[in-house]
Amino acid sequence: MKNKRGYFIYALVFTLVFILSNIYIEKIFTLPNEFYASYEEVEEINHENQFGRLVKVELKEKEVLTGDTQRMKGEIVFKLFGFLPIKKTEVNILPEEEVYVGGCPVGLSMQTDGVVIVSNAMISADHSQMIKNQYLQNGDVIVSIDKCAVHNSEELVSAIENCKNEVVNVGILDGAKERNIDIPIIKDSDGKNKLGVWVKDGYSGVGTLTFVKKNDKTFGALGHPITNGTNENPLPIEGGEIYSCSLVDIAKGERNKPGELRGVFVKKNKQGEFCKNTEVGIFGELCDGDNLVDQNRSAKLGGRLSVKTGKAKLVSSVSGILEEYDIEIIKANYQAKSASKSMVIRVVDPKLLNLTGGIVQGMSGSPIIQDGKIVGAVTHVFLADPTKGYAVYSDWMLENMA
Repeated sequence: MKNKRGYFIYALVFTLVFILSNIYIEKIFTLPNEFYASYEEVEEINHENQFGRLVKVELKEKEVLTGDTQRMKGEIVFKLFGFLPIKKTEVNILPEEEVYVGGCPVGLSMQTDGVVIVSNAMISADHSQMIKNQYLQNGDVIVSIDKCAVHNSEELVSAIENCKNEVVNVGILDGAKERNIDIPIIKDSDGKNKLGVWVKDGYSGVGTLTFVKKNDKTFGALGHPITNGTNENPLPIEGGEIYSCSLVDIAKGERNKPGELRGVFVKKNKQGEFCKNTEVGIFGELCDGDNLVDQNRSAKLGGRLSVKTGKAKLVSSVSGILEEYDIEIIKANYQAKSASKSMVIRVVDPKLLNLTGGIVQGMSGSPIIQDGKIVGAVTHVFLADPTKGYAVYSDWMLENMA
């Protein structure tokens, strides 16, 4: 009797191990509470057993009124043996319409809401030597003086010059929160109040357009935030513009030496504006855009469920024309919340490797296409190996675009 019971327990454990070995538990339970999906993608993952041979996925659609518009939402149910629910999650139904495929470099100009410290060092008027402000760091964003908001450098200078005390309370943006510190006022040679730092209230650079919606010309670009350069927190934004950009040179990427696209743009070639600077890119609306997109090149947006390791394409106009280059998706990370490092990719196309050495600064936002759909955008390069980098899921860009 004991032997039979032992055999039964052994058989039960073996069965459970077998079942679990055919279910991608981590992949299922680390999905976010809400993401994008389509019926086509659900059919594909069931056909390819992406969550295991014993798990079937069902998508049920429903209409939800959001403000004055109706958004198509649904529920995905993961079922063991096709009938036993093991997880349910809300989904947004991916739009059926196609979007214009990006890939061209654009000039970016952004006005920050607050001022960014670019140097906390100054020359001492008394001793003619370089001194550092011990209270403030390069990259800090000043958003208030004595509890009053400052939006630009002019307001900051005025607030400091009009300060009647020897100490001023400075509000620093720390992530999404503000922290306040008291800092002694410095007097210059003319007796004027100074804070002892160099600041700027704007940003300019080069990035890449990812996609443009056909119906309203709203766009997503860059794939990661515009930051202060010392951390990955998005800078607060007052407004931004994108411009047609001409590439003048490409510095190839090398081991431990990131390359870059060197471009020029003039502000008379404004193509659109953006009002969102997020962890997964910038978002706005084109006012023209005919110079930025090929209206004969479009694709649907794909959700994370359709992303798989293997062959894919990177779209870029680094050669002077918009082309697709071969890459590999090495890893699709499990992410429960918005982040820019969703996938690990590798450039394998000889032509792109010859042009850029792999991924370079300025290529952030380049669309990634797999099975005919835009599934993500390039975000970062690996310093130790410029042929590799990170990419963000289209899901996160769509979520932050809304």
